[in-house]
Amino acid sequence: MLRAFSITDIGRKRKLNQDYVFASEKPLGNLPNVFIVADGMGGHNAGDYASKYAVETMKEEIERSFEKSPVKILGMAIETANDHIRKKAGEEEALSGMGTTVVAATCLGDKYLEVANVGDSRLYVVNDRKIEQITRDHSLVEEMVRLGGIDRASARSHPDKNIITRAVGAKDRVDVDFFHVELEPGDIVLMCSDGLTNMLEDKEIHMILSREVSVEERAEELVEAANQNGGKDNIAVIIVETFVEPAEPAESM
Repeated sequence: MLRAFSITDIGRKRKLNQDYVFASEKPLGNLPNVFIVADGMGGHNAGDYASKYAVETMKEEIERSFEKSPVKILGMAIETANDHIRKKAGEEEALSGMGTTVVAATCLGDKYLEVANVGDSRLYVVNDRKIEQITRDHSLVEEMVRLGGIDRASARSHPDKNIITRAVGAKDRVDVDFFHVELEPGDIVLMCSDGLTNMLEDKEIHMILSREVSVEERAEELVEAANQNGGKDNIAVIIVETFVEPAEPAESM
């Protein structure tokens, strides 16, 4: 049994919220559940349009897909969203150059997680012992870290940290990363935009997610902490508790 909560916040510096989320604990098409975070980019109104348009397109594609493989379903949904954004950007000058990150996931029971990612929004798996980033950022700074040009600590404050190397809508063909994750009892899935991870270090996120409060309270605490640390960008958070004991039925009198 799953329990999930999603939230977005404009932050303290931006005039528009370009983050968009979707969370369904119930089946959508042939997927048992669906969770998506998108962080849009582009000129005035284009970024928020791109993120919402991508997520809504993906929802429609997932719902009508005849595929059985979760990887194929998520991949084809992202490819369709890419095609639609490219077409729309070509039709309307105000939307030219728009694009969005996308990280999408589905939990297969409480055992496995399938993840698809484009851009620098992230998915983590968290438990009592650790926080582990599953996705890999498609960003210029991440490439520099991989190549040994800078260390991880320097990457957090690098002036080019917001330059992404992949986005839905950026090119005619989108390159999607896929991850298959084996879940353990007690694992929590965190999906978020960089408005959270640029403001909070992993250890701070882990500390908040380890608190013995509701999933809603933990999500709201993450947003509040990011805002207290500057809130320089929009913030999107989805938390999924992957194994929740069903409530005991009430005894009849």
